[in-house]
Amino acid sequence: MRSIANERNLNSKKILLRLDLNVPIEKGKITDTTRIDKILPTLNFLKKQKAKIIIISHVGRPKGKFIKKFSLRPISESLQKKLNTEVRLIEENINKIKNKIFFKKFNEKILILENIRFYAEEEENENNFAKKIASLGDIYVNDAFSCSHRLHASIHQIPKFLPSFSGLQFDSELNALNKITSKITKPITCIIGGSKISTKINIIKNLIPKLDNIIIVGGMANNFIEYFGNNIGKSIKERNCNTLIKEIISLAIKKKCKLIYPEDVLVSKSLKGYSANKKLNQIASDEMILDIGPKTIDNIRKIIENSKTIFWNGPAGYFENPNFANGSIEIAEKIIEKNKLNKIFSVVGGGDTVSLLNNIKAVDNFNFVSTAGGAFLEYLEGKKLPGITALNSYV
Repeated sequence: MRSIANERNLNSKKILLRLDLNVPIEKGKITDTTRIDKILPTLNFLKKQKAKIIIISHVGRPKGKFIKKFSLRPISESLQKKLNTEVRLIEENINKIKNKIFFKKFNEKILILENIRFYAEEEENENNFAKKIASLGDIYVNDAFSCSHRLHASIHQIPKFLPSFSGLQFDSELNALNKITSKITKPITCIIGGSKISTKINIIKNLIPKLDNIIIVGGMANNFIEYFGNNIGKSIKERNCNTLIKEIISLAIKKKCKLIYPEDVLVSKSLKGYSANKKLNQIASDEMILDIGPKTIDNIRKIIENSKTIFWNGPAGYFENPNFANGSIEIAEKIIEKNKLNKIFSVVGGGDTVSLLNNIKAVDNFNFVSTAGGAFLEYLEGKKLPGITALNSYV
């Protein structure tokens, strides 16, 4: 796979740049620009190379229909401000644009095609549609790692027709993933949360042979607490997953990976309530587990202290209520402490975990924070991503 970072002969080239600019928009205003901010280095690199940039992206799920609220206009305006460069939204129907000569009439160096998901052919992975888009540019760059698990035309098919490269953010995602899956500095620890074991079982099974420690927190930890004979009251749990837990325990023992789950917890009778620290055998039937307790925090901090690489996916508790955010904050602060001393490589993935770090303004204190969501998790499962396959197949 070739990276655009290594290319220098891009002057006047028309670059079809696939980005993931699927940011939250409310009443025409962007409420979180994280995904936009992360692709600015690629745009600035291409600007410096004096390339003509034609952005392909999407917002929401318009399902092949032109729906105004899913327009990329707010994103176009945001990019213009952030880059201090004229940016034009191209509203013409892609199917009616004859070829790349069409773009000569625009002086702007950055153009954005309107929402690619306005066309049903995109999600249908239609070959001729991809060929049509490819005819509009000279080079294709995929800097949408977060979409690269999708069998969509702009991700999977375009590389058949143009010289194709990965973008700078795409490279960063892969580099971070490789450091926790193949180019590992041990000891390596994974802290994994979420409400359902079934959604993370393949990730856990794929990672355990590579890990020294796997720490189970969040809602899925409740299943482990109950499995080992404790009452969990009204706590969230996934039903019928004892077989999965046995499988995880057995694999961890076989691969000599230490499995850790909470030894004490914070409980309340409601999500809006105050916290009470309980041992696992003290949880009442009308209480719910909403965070890890101080003994568990101390144990996790010690494990982080002795780790060289850490991957964190899923908060330790119901952090939306500050009374149950302490476990997650303590984990974050310990990793940050090690990061500042350059004694750990830290990777964070998952929307809730990123939200937590944004809340405490700690995103920049980790080596890599991924916004790739499904693609990030599928890569950790060991699946082949269509976007990576395409870039490797057509070089």
